Amino acid sequence: MKYWSYSFDNINVELSSFGEPGYAMEHHLMFHVKEGKLNYQTQLQNLHRAYTELLKDESLNGAKPVMKRYFLSDAANQAEQLQEELKKFPFCATSIVQQAPLDGSKIALWCYLVTDTNPVYKHYWMAGAGIALDNSEEQTNALLQTYEAELYNQECTLEGNCVRTWFFVQNVDVNYAGMVKARSENFVEQGLTEHTHYIASTGIEGRHANPNIYVLLDAYAVKGLQPGQMKYLRALTHLSPTAAYGVTFERGTSLLYGDRRQLYISGTASINSKGEVLYKGDVVSQAHRACENVEKLLEEGGADFEDLAQIIIYLRDAADYSVIRSMFEKQFPEVPKQFVLASVCRPTWLIEIECIAVRKDKNDQFTNL
Repeated sequence: MKYWSYSFDNINVELSSFGEPGYAMEHHLMFHVKEGKLNYQTQLQNLHRAYTELLKDESLNGAKPVMKRYFLSDAANQAEQLQEELKKFPFCATSIVQQAPLDGSKIALWCYLVTDTNPVYKHYWMAGAGIALDNSEEQTNALLQTYEAELYNQECTLEGNCVRTWFFVQNVDVNYAGMVKARSENFVEQGLTEHTHYIASTGIEGRHANPNIYVLLDAYAVKGLQPGQMKYLRALTHLSPTAAYGVTFERGTSLLYGDRRQLYISGTASINSKGEVLYKGDVVSQAHRACENVEKLLEEGGADFEDLAQIIIYLRDAADYSVIRSMFEKQFPEVPKQFVLASVCRPTWLIEIECIAVRKDKNDQFTNL
């Protein structure tokens, strides 16, 4: 993994790159506003100016954005202007979620870029989906049914092709249970059970500009995968099966291609092999345990921290930002990171982290990315 950074007027960008010219190249970019006292319009314009300039950089090898996620401090007052700005750019699956950047800015951005991939595979990113119905259970059910119909139109299924999901839940302490119930029931209908497999996922606090939307869904699927090409990571020495406490997601997923392996690690907190929360009230100890759990998942997938392409750190309490940032900057100084305000699905979990890793590999039975 190659890491580097750029600095523009009032914008810092952390980047990771994987791949070699002539093959598919992947880049993860994290944009940060340096001067959080500027108004939102100025921060947005500065960010997009840096984004536009960076996409011209020869070091990105002509890679194009396929997925973007904007983190906003106040979606109700910021999303409309952002959506107008996005009309200036070519279409890209784009998620807009209220999860305030903890550096004090009003907006931050994660962007995933790739060069042309092998035509054997088709990659489908969906982002920002929300349906305003009566409650989180109904909204989740409708979202999944709509997504499954979209996959069907591409000759794909949730069970066979979906790699990763993100559920952003407004007021997660109240609405998470409805999302979990709808997802579990839907998965059974789709043939996803504890005896087959689930899907790597993050379920976390996040809100839409529309207060009547309680659940947002982002997802990623791949068409063209062969049996055994997608593996599920569980690290049972450190983590319990999620079904043990009534939820239905995989701890991580590994995609094997001929030239590499990609690892998508789900939202991971301070939990043990019995499904119990560890170190209640101690955010630093929880952070260390969450990292240890992630490390074990990566090891199971044949990777390690040196293969990290990006990390997102969710904190329940903004007061914990300073100490947690210091810890992560020390442990992962070059890895692109975002720190955002978002409550985890159990109130006693103070921190959750997710990440993506990519490692060079040679899997002769599969086609290159």
